[in-house]
Amino acid sequence: MKIVLAYSGGLDTSVAVKWLAETYHAEIVTVTVDMGGTKNLDAIKQKALNLGAVNAHVIPVKDDFANHYILPALHANILYEGRYPLATALSRPLIAKVLVDVAEREGATAVAHGCTGKGNDQVRFEVSIAALNPKLNVIAPAREWKFTREAAIRYANENNIPLPVNLASPYSIDENIWGRSIECGVLEDISKEPPEEIYQWTQSPQKSANEPGYVKIGFEEGKPTSMDGKSLGFATLIEQLNTLAGKYGIGRIDHVENRLIGIKSREIYESPAGVVLTEAHRDLEALTQPGEVTHFKQILDQKYAELVYNGLWYSPLRDALDAFNQSVQRTVTGAITLRLFKGLAQVVSRESPHSLYSYQLATYAEEDLFNQHAAKGFIELFGLSTKTFHQVKKHQKLPVS
Repeated sequence: MKIVLAYSGGLDTSVAVKWLAETYHAEIVTVTVDMGGTKNLDAIKQKALNLGAVNAHVIPVKDDFANHYILPALHANILYEGRYPLATALSRPLIAKVLVDVAEREGATAVAHGCTGKGNDQVRFEVSIAALNPKLNVIAPAREWKFTREAAIRYANENNIPLPVNLASPYSIDENIWGRSIECGVLEDISKEPPEEIYQWTQSPQKSANEPGYVKIGFEEGKPTSMDGKSLGFATLIEQLNTLAGKYGIGRIDHVENRLIGIKSREIYESPAGVVLTEAHRDLEALTQPGEVTHFKQILDQKYAELVYNGLWYSPLRDALDAFNQSVQRTVTGAITLRLFKGLAQVVSRESPHSLYSYQLATYAEEDLFNQHAAKGFIELFGLSTKTFHQVKKHQKLPVS
């Protein structure tokens, strides 16, 4: 039997290499998907081989991730529960696709992941794998072995499995180009402020520069294509913006979120580029679309975020929403300038050839072209149904709320 394991080099997947081999008498092939971040991929590959994997694949997908997963999500201004840019959730359908591809090439009959039975990622992986290749069996060691996190660490120590965590610092960390997520340890006590040690991409807002910085993001049909006038590939732009915005403490998110399985979980995220680009894109999109499109799209954007969070990337509804969003993006061309200061990214300037803002209609100066006399008739017609309703209630002597 051959099992393809999604391998991060962290606690659960490192323990899983040995546990799967012993439990299923199987050959283990690991797959590490490079989506950016700061991981030492060569060391992770060698670690997998040292642990007994018969083959260890490292698959670079950073540009694919940026252009085909992050970008559609950005078009949807994706923020789960209005806060989380979904860096982890967005990566799971692509990792699932890579797992399936490698399993088919290796002739494996099963794939495995390191997700626990109380997390969202198990759903994201398994729904995606079932959509792409329903013949593959899926094994989730962390659901079977019933280890606590402390027991898994002890198991690793007893079996000489090197780990990036210990009992004093048992954080579970996931990262890619769009963000970092940190959980476990002291973070599970929601009454306590997160310790500064958990952050790697962001400066403390209190210790960041005392003078604001500015960044200008250029867009072409909804895609960020330049930063401060310099043309950049999307993945490179994200990386450079992570560095810049992180210096101002932008992108820290402390969120008690509603997991799909029904519990609340505290998650800490760092997503400097995610926060800045979402703010910029949403503002430019609103500038170039009529109000009814903007308001309706807010409803769809919330649904898009829920689909991604819940692991339904490969659903037909997401395809349909992408088609709608792509139509909207045709006018989302221009540039947004943001002020970066003490953890906040604030839009301060906008420009677009498709801008629907008219100075002559908005101004109260002499250049004003707005026909104020038309307002009286508009108000009369706009309020006619409400006026009629209350006249009827008054005639019938019904209470007026």
